[in-house]
Order: sequence, then C-alpha cells, then structure tokens
Amino acid sequence: MEHAGRILSEKVLTNISRVIVGQEHTARCLLTALLADGHVLLEDVPGTGKTKLARTVAKTIAAEFSRIQFTPDLLPGDITGINIFDRRTNEFVLRKGPVFTNILLADEINRATPRTQAGLLECMEERQVTIDGETLPLPAPFFVIATQNPVETAGTFPLPEAQMDRFIMKLSMGLPEREQELEVLDRYMETDPLTTLSSVVTGEEILRARAEANAVFVHPCVREYLIDIVRATREREQVLAGVSTRGSLALLRCAKAYAYLDGRNYVSPDDIRTLAAPVLAHRIVPVFGSGGQDITGGLVEQILHETNVPTEDFTV
Repeated sequence: MEHAGRILSEKVLTNISRVIVGQEHTARCLLTALLADGHVLLEDVPGTGKTKLARTVAKTIAAEFSRIQFTPDLLPGDITGINIFDRRTNEFVLRKGPVFTNILLADEINRATPRTQAGLLECMEERQVTIDGETLPLPAPFFVIATQNPVETAGTFPLPEAQMDRFIMKLSMGLPEREQELEVLDRYMETDPLTTLSSVVTGEEILRARAEANAVFVHPCVREYLIDIVRATREREQVLAGVSTRGSLALLRCAKAYAYLDGRNYVSPDDIRTLAAPVLAHRIVPVFGSGGQDITGGLVEQILHETNVPTEDFTV
C-alpha cells in the first residue's frame, strides 16, 4: 500500500507543474512548510513567477484564499479588520480583514511600513487577531506566502531580522533554463493554465497530513546532528547572531514533513541537509561589512560540509 504522504505529494506537485515550469524543489519546499505549520518568504527579482506560484498553490488546495498588495499607505486595520459603527443597530460591527482565510498571499511585503508588517507577523505567530480588545482565532490551516523583490529599495521597508525569523523558510525561484523558458512560452501561448486549474486536496486533508507528519520518527543521532549544525552557526567569526532555538524547532518540523512527503516514517540526515539552507540561512545575522545576507547561504553549506554525518541506523 502506497504511503499517504507520497500520494499527497504526487497529487499536489503534479497539479502545480501544470502551471509552473521547472520549480519542483521550490514547490516541494512550499508544501513542506505548509505541513510543518509554518510560513514562507519568496524573495527574487521581479518576473520570476513568485505570485503565480503562490496563486497556484492556493488553487491546488480547496481552501479560502486572500491576497494583500502591500503598499506604504496600508494600515494594520486593512489587514486584520476593524469595527465599524452601524447606525441602523446603534452598535459596532466587525468587518473582518483578509487575514481571516486559509492561504494568504502577502505580495511585496517589504513595501509596507514596519507597523503594518508587524500586524501581519503577529497573526502568523499567534494564529489569532486582537481587534479592540477582542481576540479572534484564525481559521486552520493558516498559511502565509509573502513575496518581496530584493532589487527594489526605493519606497521599501526591509524586514528586520527578528521578523524574518518568523518565516519557517526563505526561498528563491531564480530564472529558468533555456529549455524551461521555451516551455513557458509554449504553455502560455494561447491561455493561462492557472485559469483552468482544479483543486486536488482539501484543507481537512492538509490538517490530517500535518498530524501524520508530526508523528514521523526522529532518531536521537539525527537530532544531535541537527543541533550540531545550528550551534555551529553561532560560533563563526563573521556571524553577529546565529540561529535561535526557534530555528532548531523549525528545521525539525520541516524535516519531519519532508520525510513524510517522501513516503517515509523516519527522518534521515539527508532531509536535514536538504532543508538546512532554506530554513536556517535567513535567520543568521552576519557581521556588518562581511557580505550581508549573501554569505549566509554559503555559510550553511560550509557548516554542512564540516559537520560529521551520523552513520547509525536512524530508522528505529
């Protein structure tokens, strides 16, 4: 009997590939983050398909979807909602904001002011919204896909390191190869395939899969391997602040979800190695003048190369 995680992975990734060309790893990481109950930041130059990928993931899952276009004049109430006085009933009525959804696309998040960014990131962390003293839970699953363009600096407010830490992964799509770009032209020659895409999984199935992924076994030697990698990020001269304990837990959850989607009931060291850069690199704060965020991905790869990989039987 085929593993439920592998079946889910094949259904979702096959559906996404009908719209998105050559981004299998990025799509798999997005699905992994969703099962790990985290959120994803997509950072790349304009025109690489960040918004298209987010919309495709949302349409693949039969769940509520909302999109927020972040601008400098956007207010926290535009995201969370506000109480409006109704003259007919002489009472305040709550008008819920777009965060009351299952999948939220936060487009160009770095164009909003820090106050507005903080309003969204509080929702991401707490899975709830407080409006005029009343706390309201957000629906489950609640999955945020935020995008930002690194080349645009005028009129932007970069996310502080403490807020970047709230994203379980930071991904970059990159430009396609020549053959892939030709396939994009062929596929979009007459129509946009996203308009005819159907859902293949429900929100309830995602929640069940999340619970099953959380039960995946992690051998003590694999946990020690994970901690060795994280602690090494705190001991480099070119690093001002390494990965926190939140990052350790994030990598653990992602590794379990990744193994589940691969059809396994145990985490292997290869799962840790595959996910280390997407989960950890954006959490590292480099020393000023040492290369900025560009060095952190290479630093994680260097740490992986230097850290001893467990060879014990990690399946039991």
